[in-house]
Amino acid sequence: MSERKPFLLRIDRDVLDALQRWANDDLRSLNGQIEFVLRRALDQAGRSSGRAPAPGDGRRGRKPSE
Repeated sequence: MSERKPFLLRIDRDVLDALQRWANDDLRSLNGQIEFVLRRALDQAGRSSGRAPAPGDGRRGRKPSE
């Protein structure tokens, strides 16, 4: 497993609340959700580190309603 480095993040309350709701929907921790969103943004921008995704980076949780 890769080394994890603590990092203080100042974030708007509305953004944090939205991320928490999304994390709850995906059955992730808030920290895990923030890391998931950042990794996905890096991949989409072509700036990922090229290493394998960390465990839990895939979508988990409930299936969307049809």
